[in-house]
Amino acid sequence: MKRFAVLLGIGSTVCVVQGWTLAAMLFSLPFCVIWAYCGWLRTEPQLKWLNLMFAALYIYGLARHIWWTN
Repeated sequence: MKRFAVLLGIGSTVCVVQGWTLAAMLFSLPFCVIWAYCGWLRTEPQLKWLNLMFAALYIYGLARHIWWTN
């Protein structure tokens, strides 16, 4: 799962560099959820809350995109 999260992070970074906003959010949301969920963040709880905050922002961005494109 850790390697999958790293691949999502790399994919998100490529999307940001290319200017693909929607794709970046689609890659970043599961990346944040995985990092918030996995056990290796138990030693750093502030990162869990930071990732949950980013996940909420990505959900908002995706909902806004869906709302405004329909």
